[in-house]
Amino acid sequence: MKRKLVGLAAVATASALVLVGCSAAPGGAPSTDGKGKTVTLWLVGADTPDPLRTYLKDEFKKETGATLKIEQQDWSDIVTKLTTALPDANNTPDVTEMGNTQSPTFTNVGAFLDISDMYKELGGSDLLQSFVDAGKVGGKNYTLPYYFGSRYMFYRKDVWSAAGVTVPTTLDEFNQDVATIAQKNPKAIKDFSGFYLGGQDWRDGISWIFANGGDIATEKGGKWTATLESDKSLKGLQQLQDLYKNASKAPNDAKDSNQYIYLNDSDVSTNADNSTTPTSLSAATIMAPGWAHWSLGDASTKDGKTVRTWNDNTFGTFVLPGNDGKPAPVFAGGSNIGISAKSKNPGLSKTLLKIMFSKTYQEMLGKNGLGPANSKYVDSLGDDQFAKALIASSSNSKLTPAAPGWASVEAGNVMEEFFSKIRDASDLKALAQQYDAKITPMLNKK
Repeated sequence: MKRKLVGLAAVATASALVLVGCSAAPGGAPSTDGKGKTVTLWLVGADTPDPLRTYLKDEFKKETGATLKIEQQDWSDIVTKLTTALPDANNTPDVTEMGNTQSPTFTNVGAFLDISDMYKELGGSDLLQSFVDAGKVGGKNYTLPYYFGSRYMFYRKDVWSAAGVTVPTTLDEFNQDVATIAQKNPKAIKDFSGFYLGGQDWRDGISWIFANGGDIATEKGGKWTATLESDKSLKGLQQLQDLYKNASKAPNDAKDSNQYIYLNDSDVSTNADNSTTPTSLSAATIMAPGWAHWSLGDASTKDGKTVRTWNDNTFGTFVLPGNDGKPAPVFAGGSNIGISAKSKNPGLSKTLLKIMFSKTYQEMLGKNGLGPANSKYVDSLGDDQFAKALIASSSNSKLTPAAPGWASVEAGNVMEEFFSKIRDASDLKALAQQYDAKITPMLNKK
């Protein structure tokens, strides 16, 4: 998921309401008999561009005779809205997008229709497996991947060159290189980061845990256990502490939004009250989802707005390497999609899914910079450096635990709290044990 969830209370309420109101009974076969009917699709945010929305409406009308009504929701309150709408047959969307890490919250309480009978038809083993797992309960499929984004490195070629370092091929080399850049600070910029990693930026930081074979949590016999204190996770935490101390000057309360502004020569940050603060170059490297490249580059003005033009002489990309030289596991952003168990149009909703998982639509996603759910169509992303980095970084991507209570961990900002203590922790194992004890019961709460 690309955005933060809303408050913990909303998530707790979600579980209670959906459990009472929903049933995940099968919904029959796809239907083409929709004359006079309307099917509602919720899309979250503006990531799905207008041409794709128009295609879905037109193709759905052509195939079924029914009208497709697309309603855009906001990431900030999608959990709250799904909590209210999914149990209500008169107000539920028939089909809805949700963040991939939000899916377990609702699938574990029966909010979505069982679509296991369509799994192979919609792509089967060619679908992004980590997203499939996030939408699976008891071996049955309830939500499937819609699109993916992945994280990779954006860097200032000029700064790296001036510091005498080259693109790394292993994780250890990366850690050493960005510390070297921070130490040499070739442009003599105050508080300059070799690698800008916010003190609360766990979505990027967990790559170091994953790369060392660690994990946030594991499941056995239906019970989830947080594993931040495991030896492999601790090795990643030790590397993160070193990065925080020796490579990053990012504030301890910084999260994972808009890191790109510190890679540009000049930019602005937007404050909570919508005022802006000028920024200037203060980092040699950032980690961000692929779509960040649209916000990096030389600035110019078009129609009264600042636009960025990527400059290959100044900026570059590379995939974070793992300890074995292959891409390190990174957190995959993106969405899942499912049919409400309370939909009055399950057959027509299944037909909509068939359209969305068709070759035509999957390739339309790729051509618009969104990673297709079906790996057979990733070539549609193109062959520029951004597409190559997206494909390579996603090849070893991971998601957060598909535990019923994971959304409450996110909503409670528990990972942000934990990461903010890594830099100054005198005993990382004790810190990890403290948060394992806090997270484990949350993971198992439905």
